[in-house]
Amino acid sequence: MGLYRSAQAVAGASGDGPIDWAAVGAAAKSSTEPGALALSADDRRGYERDVGDARDRVRAVGDVDFDLPETVEIQNRHHWIDANVATFERVMAPLEEQVGLFPGVARIANTATMSVLLAYLSRNVLGQYDPLLLAEAEDAHSLYFVHPNIQRVARVLDVDEPRFRRWIAFHEVAHAAEFGAAPWLSDHLEEAMETAVAALADGRLERDALGDLDVTMTAVEGYAELLMDRAFDEEYDDLRRKLDERRASGGPISTLFRRVLGLGMKRRQYERGKAFFDAVAAERGVEGASLVWEQPANLPTDDELDEPATWLARVA
Repeated sequence: MGLYRSAQAVAGASGDGPIDWAAVGAAAKSSTEPGALALSADDRRGYERDVGDARDRVRAVGDVDFDLPETVEIQNRHHWIDANVATFERVMAPLEEQVGLFPGVARIANTATMSVLLAYLSRNVLGQYDPLLLAEAEDAHSLYFVHPNIQRVARVLDVDEPRFRRWIAFHEVAHAAEFGAAPWLSDHLEEAMETAVAALADGRLERDALGDLDVTMTAVEGYAELLMDRAFDEEYDDLRRKLDERRASGGPISTLFRRVLGLGMKRRQYERGKAFFDAVAAERGVEGASLVWEQPANLPTDDELDEPATWLARVA
């Protein structure tokens, strides 16, 4: 019934734009179990404690002051879909005029593609710090955890769930620290995103903007890994090894999805960024690595990501 309702929602896609976002959300949720969200008192205290401890530890290790959202959301998969439909709709707004030669057919195809994408991601995302790029409200940001996914992955990896949850919390709070350390980062990402999406709307591929996005996100992911490793107050090697093994050993369908959605690129960003900042921190410490967030000009170039000494000579 879920798949039938999902297909029904896509087939009923309507409106004037290339994507019916209401249908995207309905279809994605119809094909995805929301997952249980019956939090015990210990679970609630655990999330609060983990996020609070992560904030304090990351502030101390990174020597950066930053704020977290007033409310940290514990979500199920349907909550995550709703939140990210809004994000995708904002980001892809410049494409709204581009429906194609056969508007109805294109709208249904685009709606189906987005619903499949969000449904797949909702079953795999563990936590997310969302700076709410392109949102109208100033200083808007969100932090949420997809509780059913954290429970499921902890079972699959055969690791202690509270410890795994804490590790995820440290990673997402490290992202919040980056955006707190670099007030210009949101605008920088927004500008590159708007340029890339506007070019797509004109039928062009803006390689410079896409390359800038890739380099910036590699720095974002790599620095978060550095802060997380230095701040986390327990052993974590087994967690990272088991999670990497799980990512690498997915079945053929999972592997195909990850390639289509660019998740292999995200893993490369983690690995490449981590190697860069590990090398910089080994030479100049976390303080030296933090220079990356002083100004946009301090971001590493694509070449410098593979040659940390060159970046150090230029910036530090």
